[in-house]
Amino acid sequence: MTTDALAPASAQPRKRIVTAALYYFALVFGAGLLLGPPRVLWLEPWLGKTLAVALEAPALIFAMWWGAHAAPSWAGVRAGAGSLLAVGALALVFQQMADLSVGFGLRGMTLAEQLRYFATPPGYIYAGCLALFAIMPLLRARRAKEGSGEAP
Repeated sequence: MTTDALAPASAQPRKRIVTAALYYFALVFGAGLLLGPPRVLWLEPWLGKTLAVALEAPALIFAMWWGAHAAPSWAGVRAGAGSLLAVGALALVFQQMADLSVGFGLRGMTLAEQLRYFATPPGYIYAGCLALFAIMPLLRARRAKEGSGEAP
């Protein structure tokens, strides 16, 4: 294992980590904004909420997979585990702030309604996607190292 793989988040300029998190958030949230209306307007009435969310999840996971590689690269973040986990965690904070804002502003939902959603089958799928979103930068980097023959 290389020294870069163990580099803590503090070893890199925080600005790069914040920039990567913003890029990652923007890419994945943008994909969600494109996929959300067709899911809500067309798939949910036809297939039900749970199946619609389950069908949307692979597209979001692909956006995470791609964004988790592109964002740190664009921001110049080295592939240290601490840095990549910081990118994912910070991007998750940005995502939740945006998601709550959309819920409050566009959908007129209360905080309690938004939290109750997590206790439903579509909410379980969503929660799983959020967890994956937070750790995808690290998973993506580890996968890239395995593919290149380096020790993970």
